[in-house]
Amino acid sequence: MIKKVVLEWLKIVAGLIVFSLGVHLTIYANIGLAPWDCLGMGIARHTPFNYGISMTIMAVTILVIDILLRERIGFGTIIDALLTGNFVQAFNYLNPFPENHNLWLGIAIMLVGFVFMALGMWIYMSAEQCCGPRDALLVGLGKRMPKIPIGIVEVLLWAVVLLIGYLLGGPVGIGTLISTFGAGLIMQLVYTLIKFEPRKLKHRDVFGVVKEMRGENSKKS
Repeated sequence: MIKKVVLEWLKIVAGLIVFSLGVHLTIYANIGLAPWDCLGMGIARHTPFNYGISMTIMAVTILVIDILLRERIGFGTIIDALLTGNFVQAFNYLNPFPENHNLWLGIAIMLVGFVFMALGMWIYMSAEQCCGPRDALLVGLGKRMPKIPIGIVEVLLWAVVLLIGYLLGGPVGIGTLISTFGAGLIMQLVYTLIKFEPRKLKHRDVFGVVKEMRGENSKKS
């Protein structure tokens, strides 16, 4: 069981690398950023931190809020919070191509980025150790506003995040609109093609995984 869990952790990391490549492409497109990335860039503009560290600090902060909201936290949630922003920063740093200034090329690059993001999420979610801290936050807020559809809660959350990011100087443009409405559609298309249904996954939180590992140790002893 310990070997299985470690392999799942490696799968999570691999998935986050693919996902981060997708996020990097949406940034490289240079036509405006998705709400959370806009906020990360805005924070980076007013602090000594780069985008990666800003996103990591923000993710860890959200993770703490998730815990206070008593949401299920898995090792996948923790790994996501600690690594994703830094992986994206690494891709931003290693990118050998000049800055893009073509709108249509930018749109194409962003759409390809959405595909990589969807594939990355498929890889790390299939480890069944819970999703990222932002997803947990959305679920937690949704539970506390039961009369409001979860989709509306998500839009409201994105609106607040985007407003703060914009006020901090984060890039906003047509890519922001495409990200807000197009990322989910591309994700659904990809998942339909690969026949992946996230709602059928049986996620285990940190305590569940630790219990599995302890159970195996007990059997060996």
